[in-house]
Amino acid sequence: MKKYLCPLLITMTSAFSVICFAQEITKPAPFFTGADLSYVNEMEDCGGTYSDRGKQKDPFEIFASYGTDIVRVRLWHNATWTKYSNLDDVAKTIKRAKAFNMRVLLDFHYSDTWTDPQRQEIPDAWKDIATTPELAKALYDYTQDTLQKLEAQGLTPNMVQVGNETNVEIMQPKDKTTGEHLNWERNAALLNSGIKAVRDFSQKNQKKIAIVLHIAQPENGLWWFPEATKHGITDFDVIGLSYYPQWSKFKVTATEGNPGVGDAIRELTQKQGKPVMVVETGYPWTMQNFDKADNVMWKDAVLPDYPATPNGQLDYLLALSKSIKAGGGIGLIYWEPAWISTKCKTQWGQGSHWENGAFFDAGRRNTTLPAFNFFREAKN
Repeated sequence: MKKYLCPLLITMTSAFSVICFAQEITKPAPFFTGADLSYVNEMEDCGGTYSDRGKQKDPFEIFASYGTDIVRVRLWHNATWTKYSNLDDVAKTIKRAKAFNMRVLLDFHYSDTWTDPQRQEIPDAWKDIATTPELAKALYDYTQDTLQKLEAQGLTPNMVQVGNETNVEIMQPKDKTTGEHLNWERNAALLNSGIKAVRDFSQKNQKKIAIVLHIAQPENGLWWFPEATKHGITDFDVIGLSYYPQWSKFKVTATEGNPGVGDAIRELTQKQGKPVMVVETGYPWTMQNFDKADNVMWKDAVLPDYPATPNGQLDYLLALSKSIKAGGGIGLIYWEPAWISTKCKTQWGQGSHWENGAFFDAGRRNTTLPAFNFFREAKN
C-alpha cells in the first residue's frame, strides 16, 4: 500500500500516523464502513423513532454500537424549501456523531437543492455573479466560513466532499444543467477553489481533513478523473464513487465477460494514484411501500443473486464490500439507512422514498434489520 493513503489514514485513525512517514505502509489499511444520516434530525422531528433489540434508542447510538466508522452528512447552501441540511442542522448531526466517536464526512452540495449526475444548480445567492474568478471566490469564502463556524463549535469534520456527484459541470444556471459541453476550465477553477479553501483552513487551524471528489457510478469515474487530472484538479485525497447497480454497467462481483466494481476501483487506484471509497450505495430489503411516497428502488433495483429481503440486503452489502476490498478500495458508505417512513413531506410525496432501502423494518416499529451486521462483518 502506497504512501498516498497517508492523508486519509492520519485523518481517519491515529494508529497510522507514525508509519505515514515511511515510503511504504506495510500494515494493512482498515476498511471503513459508514452511513449517511442526513435525514435523522428531520425524521425525529416528525415523530419517527428507532428501535434495536426491542428497545427504542438514539439512532446514532444504534449505528455506533454496530461498528459504524463514518457518518456522512449533506449541506445545502440556502434551501428555502426545507429547514434541514443547513448549517445548524449539519452541526447538530456532527455533534451527535462525534458524541459516539464516529468520524464525519461533510458533503458540500454547492446548491440550494439536490445535486446529482444530471443536476448541478448554482445557489440562488450566486446566480448573478458574472465571472468565473468571482464565483470561485464566493465558493472559497463560503467553504472557509462553513468550516470555521464548525471549528468554533469543536465540530470540524474528518473528511470533506467538494461537491456531490459532480459528473457534470458544477454550479450551472437553474434548469440548464448539462454534461454535453463540459467547460473544464471553469469546472476546474471552481473545484480547485473549494479544494484550496479546505487546504487553507486545515493549515490555518492545524487540522487534517481528507478531501474527497465524488462521481456517480464507476464507469463515469473512469473517464472523469483522468480528465480532471488533465485539467489540473489533482490536490485531493480520495476518489469517491456512488454505486447503484440499477444504474451501472458494472456488476457487484466480476464474472466471465462482465467486469465487477472491484475492476473499476483497481483501475482508478492504479492509474490515478488515489485511494477509492464508495460513498453511496443502496439496496431494498422489501418491495413493499409503507406510505404515500413512491419508492426510488423498485424491481429494476433487485439483482438475481440478492432478493429484496432483509438477508438479501445484507448479502448485497457484504458482496459489494468484498469486491471493493478486492479492488483495493478502502471503504463503503450506505446512503440514508435511517430515512424511515414518517408524516414528513418531501418535494414529491408524504413519507419516505427510501424506507424499503433503510436498515429499519417499517412494518415492525422501525426495529433494526440484519443489514446492521454489515458494519462489522465487512471488515473481516
